[in-house]
Amino acid sequence: MNINNKKNVSFKLTNILIGILFTLFFISISVIIILNTRSLYYNSINRLELEQYSGLDRETIIENYDALIDYCSPFYQGELKFPSLASSESGTSHFAETKVIFVSFYYIAAITGVLLLFIILYKKKHRDTSYLRTSAITVIVLPSIIGIATALNFEKTFLLFHKLVFRNDDWLFDPTTDPIINLLPEEFFMYCAIGIVSLVLIGSIILFLIDYFIRRKRSKNCI
Repeated sequence: MNINNKKNVSFKLTNILIGILFTLFFISISVIIILNTRSLYYNSINRLELEQYSGLDRETIIENYDALIDYCSPFYQGELKFPSLASSESGTSHFAETKVIFVSFYYIAAITGVLLLFIILYKKKHRDTSYLRTSAITVIVLPSIIGIATALNFEKTFLLFHKLVFRNDDWLFDPTTDPIINLLPEEFFMYCAIGIVSLVLIGSIILFLIDYFIRRKRSKNCI
């Protein structure tokens, strides 16, 4: 392999690594946005018939859901306490693990965001935008895989996710000891997954569009 070929390979690998950073950034930001878009859950209460299924009124459902989301925030200090629902030790332990995962997305978003800022500024200084198209393609790969898996069989994908992420069976709730599970049906998590994938795809489209307009502008300037 000659020097030029080695440089091209290194150049492409660098762009792919930048694309991976964009992927982590967009996924983290998307998870944070969906987690904090409480209206997504509020609007699902009637659609998923949660009042009939849980035996609770809408206000109580929202109150307990808000308590869970507040707890999962990195800015919340203290134990998880549902306003009007019981919670077992294993259930509380599971939500503690869940909080760690959600908080990690905030850290990933912050770290990758800072790294990407420096990379973008460096690339702009050297008038190099080749990473944009590669990143757009890289970003679209993972959400496409998740989207296809979700469309084919969400239940199996949901179970696989929990088995991979959690090292115990605390996520297997008993409605009698942890009635909060009645307020969190799989269908709602499917809506969340669709929302996250959609936002990541939007991120990929934005990169494509930026790359397109830059190339178009450059081609006009060359005429």
